[in-house]
Amino acid sequence: LQAVAIVGARNASAGGRKLARQLSAELSDEGFLVVSGLARGIDTAAHEAAPNGRTAAVIAGGIDNIYPPENAGLQRLIGENGLLLTEMLPGVVPRAEHFPRRNRIISGMSRAIIVVEAALRSGSLITARLAGEQGRDVFAVPGSPLDPRAEGTNKLIKEGATLLTGSAEVIESLRTDYAAAPRTFSEPESPAEEFAEASPEPAPEELFTHIYADS
Repeated sequence: LQAVAIVGARNASAGGRKLARQLSAELSDEGFLVVSGLARGIDTAAHEAAPNGRTAAVIAGGIDNIYPPENAGLQRLIGENGLLLTEMLPGVVPRAEHFPRRNRIISGMSRAIIVVEAALRSGSLITARLAGEQGRDVFAVPGSPLDPRAEGTNKLIKEGATLLTGSAEVIESLRTDYAAAPRTFSEPESPAEEFAEASPEPAPEELFTHIYADS
């Protein structure tokens, strides 16, 4: 079973969420496992569109921790029919430094990464960078230069990511026989430092009190 990750902004646009749902449903129909981080916005849309919760969610805290709290039902559904994955012990509350590590798992278990929307200072760009280091295919959805949520994806395309307009492009790429590139990966030297620069997640004390910007 091949896995494809769909990630993006927490404060996603209606169009971004619609596209994430469409990509997830079409990839699921073709037999791919959709992977994401169970965050608000693009992640939630991607998980929700997978039939009967048959999707993989990588979470930043303990397996018994519900975050964000409004995704309690979705997390339960995925736990019953799909896959919940974390490297944290039960009871651990997600902290800022956990999220870049979660992103590395998302990219590591996926054959390809799709970034739907992302600001320039975005955890989704960390996921895309890690995917490149791991030899994964990186796809990015282009957007308007006037929308901050498209700045990160447009930057990825400029730097060599494949411009994506539909799931057929991902499916064709993954089903084409090719000699796999060497798989290389190194853990970020300081995830906490990298987080401070990219700010993909809120500080721990803000976890349940703020509406977040981009992931």
